[in-house]
Amino acid sequence: MIKVENVSYYYQAGDEKRIQALKDVDMTIEEGEFVAIIGHNGSGKSTLAKLFNGLLIPQEGRVLVQGQATNDEDQYWSIRQQVGMVFQNPDNQLIATVVEEDVAFGPENLGLPSEEILERVEQSLSQVDMLAFRRHAPHLLSGGQKQRIAIAGILAMRPKCLVLDEPTAMLDPRGRREVLETVRRLNREDGMTVLWITHHMDEAVHAHRVLVMEGGSVVLQGTPRQVFRQSQQLQQLNLDVPAVTRLGQVLAQDGYSLPQDILTVEEMVKALCR
Repeated sequence: MIKVENVSYYYQAGDEKRIQALKDVDMTIEEGEFVAIIGHNGSGKSTLAKLFNGLLIPQEGRVLVQGQATNDEDQYWSIRQQVGMVFQNPDNQLIATVVEEDVAFGPENLGLPSEEILERVEQSLSQVDMLAFRRHAPHLLSGGQKQRIAIAGILAMRPKCLVLDEPTAMLDPRGRREVLETVRRLNREDGMTVLWITHHMDEAVHAHRVLVMEGGSVVLQGTPRQVFRQSQQLQQLNLDVPAVTRLGQVLAQDGYSLPQDILTVEEMVKALCR
């Protein structure tokens, strides 16, 4: 779906100074994958997210979306139809006073017939379990509901890949669960390719693959079990493991015969019962 080849990116800080945000990044995202990208603030994960659909263009290397290079201006339209972006603050993404009008904004700008727009609005709201709120005012919804409306607005454009840059950072625990489960279902049932940028380790547990960023580079990757086994390396990167994984490791140090890679409460219960 996406291929990043030897990509570097710099921000200009003053007339002469440049800050390197990404350094020689190589990675591949397969179609239908759910990939979580984690790292502390300043590690480069948000910059990387903006490269996936051409919001930023690398100064070195290239990014390919289904074989199309993001630095090719002739491909911008096609690439941005294939890769949809969802950001931290849902209030910055909602532009209409009625939910269904907000979701219809994207398809209307594609110049689609009214019948198809209505069909896309209904389908997209159904995909995020918000069809019952189609005539509500977005500003009266909860944070989690707003973010699901923002996701519906992207889905109405029919992308093949969804990039979410810390989409739960401003939500309470209930809103976080709602948004995460919605996106997991889109990946599981509809085959949507998902890149989930987060600083919540318990969210990364649900991905097929986890990429760890530090200093603008990918320093560790693998399945959630493979990555979160490396607790000492993660601590050196100012990251932690999921709370239940940490609990399992502490109990193991105290003599309990528990595996080092427990990821969920359910796994912990089964291990303790054994």
